[in-house]
Amino acid sequence: MPGESINLTNQFLIAMPGMADERFAGTVVYLCEHNDRGALGLVINKPIDITLTRLFEKVDLHLGRNDLHDSPVFFGGPVQTERGFVLHERVSTEESPYHSTLAIPGAQVEMTTSRDVLEALSSGAGPRRVLITLGYSGWGAGQLEDEISRNGWLTVEAEPSVIFDTPIDQRYQKALSLLGIDPRMLSQEAGHA
Repeated sequence: MPGESINLTNQFLIAMPGMADERFAGTVVYLCEHNDRGALGLVINKPIDITLTRLFEKVDLHLGRNDLHDSPVFFGGPVQTERGFVLHERVSTEESPYHSTLAIPGAQVEMTTSRDVLEALSSGAGPRRVLITLGYSGWGAGQLEDEISRNGWLTVEAEPSVIFDTPIDQRYQKALSLLGIDPRMLSQEAGHA
């Protein structure tokens, strides 16, 4: 209905095959926040050519978690690409121990932007499951809704296992499967029936 707002927080945005913006072609974006002012999300399936070990070296920290040494850093989106964003499982039921954490309503996932989460990982502690991006994906008021109405994106309730447990090259298909869709059935053409 016109004027009715939707809240896509804790949803996956799945790029349609005909996505015009090359930066988002074939992506799955986890929406951390969506309200009447816009939306913020992180791409979860576009690794870049930097490992977590190298990223930690760049910020003068040693990565104290052997399980994460070879993990890639991800392209989170085209906004603030020099800044890190850490998507991680909820650390506790209490308030986050990190300075700048967005607790995502209805999710077992949080997003932290402060260095203290990296320092925790450096000491061998920190969240068990993490996905670290450089940059984020952002939309102004009404922009995402417009892209969805023009068939740019599909949306589905997010599943943390897709973010943290699914092999990177299978995340797009896995997100689509949450909708019961086979990627081969999607058309490259946008339009309305």
